[in-house]
Amino acid sequence: MTKFTDGYWWSPDGLRLHYRDYPGDDDGRPPLLCLPGLTRNARDFEPLAERLAGDWRLICPDMRGRAESAQAKDPMTYVPLNYLQDISRLLADLAITRFVAIGTSLGGLITMLIAATHKEWLAGALLNDVGPKLEQAGLDRIRTYVGVGQSHQSWVQAARALEEANRDVYPGYGLEQWLAMAKRLYRLSSGGRVVLDYDMRVAEPLRIMGGEAGVDMWPVMASFSDVPTLILRGERSDLLSAATAERMATEIGSSAELVTVPDVGHAPVLDEPAAAAAIDRLLVRVLHG
Repeated sequence: MTKFTDGYWWSPDGLRLHYRDYPGDDDGRPPLLCLPGLTRNARDFEPLAERLAGDWRLICPDMRGRAESAQAKDPMTYVPLNYLQDISRLLADLAITRFVAIGTSLGGLITMLIAATHKEWLAGALLNDVGPKLEQAGLDRIRTYVGVGQSHQSWVQAARALEEANRDVYPGYGLEQWLAMAKRLYRLSSGGRVVLDYDMRVAEPLRIMGGEAGVDMWPVMASFSDVPTLILRGERSDLLSAATAERMATEIGSSAELVTVPDVGHAPVLDEPAAAAAIDRLLVRVLHG
């Protein structure tokens, strides 16, 4: 496994939060800030770090309530604006003022908020299978599993459960890939069971708010107009439609590249050949303009 150091920081409301810091080449290039999806964590970016760490510094936070970060006292703080405040505090602590945002799903929504509020921070951006419009079918599917506790006797059982629930998302996966995903999503409990590695209460704001941001994010696309931007869409995605992705690319303009990752749903894990090649092109643009 690629080496990293564990770092910690304090949220504005006093939670001790965790991040992984993968070292990069000390040549002045901006770090990659890797922001995971709703039920994911810093481990979600292990495949990306395996490929890029050493050349690029990767900072991979566990959002509040996930993995090694503390759980919130108030579950209604499990919302994008609070995540943005947490990330802003991390960046201030690390004295980072410019970075490439790699945002998967929820992480992409946070990236949009960064573009809306601190565009000057962005040296580049990847919006992974998320946009200003989210399809109802995808939102409904997410609500069926978020906050539903699972417990398994073994890692193989956890992998099989993932396969049963997600074989339409990753139809090409074999047991080895399902096991790797299980190791990123689950943890071993004190009782020796394999359980999901997040606070089940992250689902509460989704239930109360209906899962809708309630804010029109389309105007934010213009904030990416002079930022090297990659829009990734899983070909089988039920959350980001092809039409929405195409409109995003149009609204951002010439600084955007839209890439569809074949035979993958929501969301690409960023080790697919099409995704890896697109990320390499994005980073070349970040370095050379």
